[in-house]
Amino acid sequence: MVYLILAVLASSAVAIIMRLGEKHVKNSFAMFMANYIVCSLIAFLLVEDKALFAPREGLSFALLLGLGSGCLYLTSLALMKLNISRSGVMLTSVFMKLGVLVPAMIAIVFFRESPTALQIIGFVLAVAAILLIYLEPKGEGKAASGKASAFLLILLFVGGLTESMANIFDKLGSPALKDHFLLFNFFTAFLLSLGVTLIRRQKVSWKDIAFGAAIGVPNYFATRFLLLSLGSIPAVVVYPIYNVGAIVLISLAGLLLFKEKLSARKLMGMVIIITALVLLNL
Repeated sequence: MVYLILAVLASSAVAIIMRLGEKHVKNSFAMFMANYIVCSLIAFLLVEDKALFAPREGLSFALLLGLGSGCLYLTSLALMKLNISRSGVMLTSVFMKLGVLVPAMIAIVFFRESPTALQIIGFVLAVAAILLIYLEPKGEGKAASGKASAFLLILLFVGGLTESMANIFDKLGSPALKDHFLLFNFFTAFLLSLGVTLIRRQKVSWKDIAFGAAIGVPNYFATRFLLLSLGSIPAVVVYPIYNVGAIVLISLAGLLLFKEKLSARKLMGMVIIITALVLLNL
C-alpha cells in the first residue's frame, strides 16, 4: 500500500506542476519532450546493468511493450487535444478518467483477478464519483455529436490501455527488467514528442523545458510506484485508488494553492470517493 500512496502523491504532483505552468508554457509538446527525457535519464540511472541490449530472458518483451507503451502515451495526448477541441474540456476529462474501466476489465478477464463484493461496490462508487465531479450541469462541456462521441470512446479505450501497460508488464514481464521497460517506454515517448516538436517547428522557450523537467521527476516515480504497487495489490483495487486518490489531492491543491472553489456537487463526489476508497481496501 505504501507504493500505491507514493504513486498517488507523485501523480498529483505532476498535475499540480502542470497547473502552475499553465500561464508560462507555450509549447506543450516541448514541455512533454523535456519531461520524457528526464524520465528516461532517471530510468537509465536506476538500471543496474547498463548493457541495455545484452541478451537475457524477457528483454524482447520489455522492449516491445515499452515501445508500444511509449507510442500510447503520445497517442493519448493527441487524442486528448483533439477531443478538447471537439467536445470541450469537461467531457474529455470525464472520458479520460473513465479509462480506469479498461485496466480493471483487463485484470478481471485476462488475469483472472477476482474482486470481492465490497470492492466491486467501491469500484462502481469510484466511477460514479468521477461522473458526478466532472459532469457539472453548467460546465464548459459541449454536447458531443455522434462522431465526437466516437472519438471520446476511443480516448477512453486508448487512455485506459495506456494505464494497463504497467499491469501487463507486472503480470507477464521479468521483474528484473522493470527499469528497462520504464526506460524503453519513456525514451520512445521522448523521441516521438521530439519528432512532433521538430515537424511543427514551434519555438521552444526555457520555461517549456523547465516545467517539463520539473514534471519529469514525479512523472517517472508515479509510473514506477504504480508498477511496484501492482506487484502486491490486485489491479482492480490499484487503478481506482490511483485515479480517485489523485482527484482528491488535486482538488485539495486547487482549493488551497489556487483558491479554486469546490461546488456542492464536487464535495458530494469527494464523500463518495472516500467511501469508495474504504470499500476498495476492505
